[in-house]
Formats: sequence, C-alpha cells, structure tokens
Amino acid sequence: MLTLRPLAMLPILVLPTLAPAQETAEYQVTLSEDIAAAPADVWAVIGDFQDMSWHPAVVATEGEGGSEPGATRVLTVGQVGGPTISETLEDYDAGAMTYAYTITETPPEVLPVSDYSSRITVMAADGGGSTVEWSGTFKRYDTSAEPAEGQTDDAATAAATAVYQAGLEALAAKFGG
Repeated sequence: MLTLRPLAMLPILVLPTLAPAQETAEYQVTLSEDIAAAPADVWAVIGDFQDMSWHPAVVATEGEGGSEPGATRVLTVGQVGGPTISETLEDYDAGAMTYAYTITETPPEVLPVSDYSSRITVMAADGGGSTVEWSGTFKRYDTSAEPAEGQTDDAATAAATAVYQAGLEALAAKFGG
C-alpha cells in the first residue's frame, strides 16, 4: 500500500531552509577634523594611497598600482610583523582631494567589520586651514544572529570610530593642532 505520509512531511523539512537569512544592519561613521594647514599641504600628506604612514596605527604600507582605481595596499598595524589589513582603491580624484577604498581582508580582532567602504576628503575650511572628513559604511564582521564577543554592531562601530579619530588627531598634531 502506498502512503503519502513521507510526501506530506516534505514541506516541513524544506521550509526552514527557505527562510531568509538574518540581515545585518549597515552602519556609517563620519568624523571630521579641522587642520591648521592649507588643503594642498594636508593632501600632500594623505593623498598618496600607497602611503599611510601618517596614521599612528600603521607601521608599514605595501601596495601596487599607485593611486589609480584598482590599486591595492596592505597595511601592517600595531607593530612590525603585526596583523595586516588589505584594501583596494575604488575612486581617486586628486583635484577634489578625495579617494574611496574598500577593505578586502581584515582580521576581526583588529577591525571587526565586513562590507567596508570608506572615503577620505580634504576641504578648505571656513576662515582658513582645512577640514578632513573621513567616513565609512560597514557591517559587523560576524554577521550571524549571535555574533562572537568583540564582533557586535557596537564593537564594529567603536573600532571604525577609533581608527578615524586616531588618524585625524595625528594629522591635526602633525600640523600643529
């Protein structure tokens, strides 16, 4: 005798696999810093995609492609031989003093983000000097429903904010701010 019971159970077994994956929120961080220097002078320090020596966390930068879209760089952070972050230049406009890049690989213990894209821009400030704006959008690195410790939304946002803040403060100090 033929029974439909196994077929009747099939939707119960299949439906859970059809449920949509949990969507992870995207965050944006934007920080700016007024710098006591002409925009061209600030751009001369930060405008070379292959040189991030101005950031205090970066101890070495290696890359290929200069400052042309598609160029890559690998940042060694913390200490010589330390962890690395790989990035790709997406857009570069020397005239507008801005470039955009994405992170292609990062250890989550260093920067717990994924789908990260960022832009840094130097602008003339009202009353003289410059304003540097650094912004980025990202998701947390661990996109599971229950992220690992240190890889939550708050941790990702705090890490990106700390990177931007340290870099902007170092620029201000370099120009006497």
